[in-house]
Amino acid sequence: MSALLAAAMLIGWAMLGLAFAIGLARLVRGPHLPDRIVALDMLALVSICAALLHTLETGSTAFLDLALVMALVSFLSTVAFARYVERVAFRRRAQADPPPLDHADD
Repeated sequence: MSALLAAAMLIGWAMLGLAFAIGLARLVRGPHLPDRIVALDMLALVSICAALLHTLETGSTAFLDLALVMALVSFLSTVAFARYVERVAFRRRAQADPPPLDHADD
């Protein structure tokens, strides 16, 4: 491995570490559920990038399969969380704004 590639790998690991720390801080601090969901999705993306960077370093193709499976699971979980947040928001809106009374029978 050339010195330039080794330096790029080291910088890549440092950037992934920083991104992971920032995402973890947002996951813990919130303040709202959508913020935490986006942070969780970002952490999944960082872990996928770490698997791909490890593949570049070692040359092992097993981590490519791992990255692909993690990407699919991450996508499905993000869609599921989005549907959950939508349902919660719809319930809150329905409780806050009751339907108007129908006075057509008067």
